[in-house]
Amino acid sequence: MTEAPSKKTPDGVQMAMISSRMETIARKMQNTIFRTARSGILNTAHDFSCVVLTADCQMLAAAESLPNHTLIGPDLMCQAVLKHHPVMKRGDCFLHNSPYEGNSHAADHCMIVPVVDDDGVLRFFVLAKAHQADCGNSRPSTYLADVKDLYEEGALIFSATKIQENYETNQDIVRMCQARIRVPDQWWGDFLATLGSVRIGERELLSLGRELGWDALEGYAERWFDYSEQKMIGAISKLTSGKITLKSAHDPFLGLPDGIPVKVDVEIDAVNATIVVDLRDNPDCQPCGLNLTEATSKSAAMIGIFNALLDHSVIPNSGSFRRIDVKLRENCCVGIPRHPASCSVATTNLADHVTNPVQRAIAELSAGFGQAATGPIQPPGMGVISGRDPHNNNEPFINQVHIGVSGGAGTPVTDGFLSIIHAGNAGMCRIDSVEVDELHHPILIEDRHIMEDSEGAGTYRGAPSIYSEYGPWGGGELTVLYAADGTITPAAGTRGGGAGSTARAAMRKGDGSVVELPPCHGITLAAGEKIISHSASGGGYGLPTERDPSKVIHDLAEGWISLERARDVYGVVVSGSREADNLALDAAATEAVRRGSGGLKMIA
Repeated sequence: MTEAPSKKTPDGVQMAMISSRMETIARKMQNTIFRTARSGILNTAHDFSCVVLTADCQMLAAAESLPNHTLIGPDLMCQAVLKHHPVMKRGDCFLHNSPYEGNSHAADHCMIVPVVDDDGVLRFFVLAKAHQADCGNSRPSTYLADVKDLYEEGALIFSATKIQENYETNQDIVRMCQARIRVPDQWWGDFLATLGSVRIGERELLSLGRELGWDALEGYAERWFDYSEQKMIGAISKLTSGKITLKSAHDPFLGLPDGIPVKVDVEIDAVNATIVVDLRDNPDCQPCGLNLTEATSKSAAMIGIFNALLDHSVIPNSGSFRRIDVKLRENCCVGIPRHPASCSVATTNLADHVTNPVQRAIAELSAGFGQAATGPIQPPGMGVISGRDPHNNNEPFINQVHIGVSGGAGTPVTDGFLSIIHAGNAGMCRIDSVEVDELHHPILIEDRHIMEDSEGAGTYRGAPSIYSEYGPWGGGELTVLYAADGTITPAAGTRGGGAGSTARAAMRKGDGSVVELPPCHGITLAAGEKIISHSASGGGYGLPTERDPSKVIHDLAEGWISLERARDVYGVVVSGSREADNLALDAAATEAVRRGSGGLKMIA
């Protein structure tokens, strides 16, 4: 006879209701940052995440958060807090951004609050991670790829630092940050927004615990993790068992003429529903800022898996994570760094060279799953801009912009997500509004458009490249720092799909002439000068000649591909013209071209 659910073990309906409440709490935390933060990287680009964790540091709930922030990392950071502060009290709050103790990179400041009940028992943690416009680096950027170590990077590092006790803020730490950060007033606004976020999360969880009882919430967490694991088991069991090794590489740049090769071993056991990703056979930490942290190494591999499963019913939490094993080693550039290795760019460039091979590996092993490679990032279209605003009392400004970045990978069922930005945030960050950027900063965005014939061709194509061009406005100067990858090696296609287009950086001088710029660079633009950016596009999935002709005609009508590319790459012949808005499929000619597809242009 089945035992009735106890208060400690909620039934299915109760579990669904509590889950909704938990997600709502995380969403309230996020809305607090979004509506009250001062920097554009938060209130425009949405580069922040909020999560709820159990008292034993298991990730329980997140809402619309960046996966490279939240899959692995919050658990490690809460463990660090407990290690350094074993006694938790209500009213405590900890500031943490150490890349050696679970964080992503130093620019991601995390506020961690223990949720302590009325009897003094630790019940949950709430954590808010917010990318800073400036984190005290030696140069005005939160992404310094060309530094040899943490000391040259220069960021302020906080290791589980108690920023509040009894709800009172430690002003010594505040003054330290204000003295080091280039935009102290803006930072203070973001600090208060993030602090307000975790305090709202604490308030809501205390209310929920008093309403439902802490035992019921504990029972919910245990059952929710078990349910999530079962969903992951079901998803993995649909894959094909096998083992495969894929390689990728970050482009060469200053100090690393051969770039950084990455080797990824993926093993799927569909019968036992496990996936193992082995990253241990890779180079040691490099004398640059591209090294990954333990959190970003594991998260990057797991993002590739979640992307590849194509099953949105699988809940990303500590329950579903049980079926994934990511093997790392210490002092590895895609592993566990040792101090003082710099991890300034740990969330993006090299991380994507872990994610992309994982999702491609699953595509190669399992038809109908996986993805091609997402386009590499950090061209000038997402550079960090800084300077002094001549229209605002010559006050300093600094912010990362997302003016022109695309790169979504083709999948078995969809074309690439145009505004994904990169694999690691899964589209959770947002492309900037031109008007908002120009309102907030003394810049003029001269042009932004999709580049014709730049997509990774396929049955489902990758997202095309975006062209952007911008410069200072109002007579002042504008400094732009960026660390572009994919200027040499494009995003790879899969299962017969083509590679994407490469990234590019250039400068338009005052006389209109254009000069090429290095992929990793910092430049100060004078009045009349502009920086040019081509974002990398995504790889294609499947043979281009199997693409639905109606989709090819759509891309023609939008101006994303040319008539020649439609015919020569996709084998689609049309009548009419884009200008006359009367494009139509020539079915007979298309069948003839595709039947003789051996004469079509080969794609990379």
